[in-house]
Amino acid sequence: MTIRLLVADDHPVVRAGLRAVLDTEPDFAVVAEAATAERAVELAPDVDVVLMDLQFGPGMHGAEATAAITGREGAPRVLVLTTYDTDADILAAVEAGAGGYLLKDAPPEELAAAVRTAAAGRSALAPAVAHRLMDRMRTPAQALTKRELEVLQLVGDGLSNQQISKRLFLSQATVKSHLVHVFAKLGVDSRTAAVAAATARRLIRR
Repeated sequence: MTIRLLVADDHPVVRAGLRAVLDTEPDFAVVAEAATAERAVELAPDVDVVLMDLQFGPGMHGAEATAAITGREGAPRVLVLTTYDTDADILAAVEAGAGGYLLKDAPPEELAAAVRTAAAGRSALAPAVAHRLMDRMRTPAQALTKRELEVLQLVGDGLSNQQISKRLFLSQATVKSHLVHVFAKLGVDSRTAAVAAATARRLIRR
């Protein structure tokens, strides 16, 4: 059976490179490409597996597109293919319904195996990603929640508490509460120190 693929990435060179690699597999057919997450959502019903980047610049994020795709009945599988391996990115993708998470530096044979695994309905995780998820499960009390990671990522992006509350539709008191928990878990006492510690541990992206 031929596995129909959609490659969703905003860089033409990356799309061309992925197509060149995937076209060498006899059971793969790249039937569509998307330069935006919105376009990926539109094209997804016609394929079996979507290879989804996370960052598309302005507009919909890859995790949002993943949720929109997987929320439909009879949805294709989504395999996230990205350069980011932070906890914030991984959790957002997994909670959005991604069936796999692979890094762009994966060798071609690992990519092909992940596509087949995802198409078969099983989870396909890069070893580094699986390791990070296992670490979170081993120390749940110290792990930042998805919401805490979202808040901290926006702090790292330079947003104030007021701006974060508007972005996430939370009260400023709730934002402060999340930051108090973040500080305690990271063992820090300031926003700057929290961002530095989280970046060093690859919890958020800088």
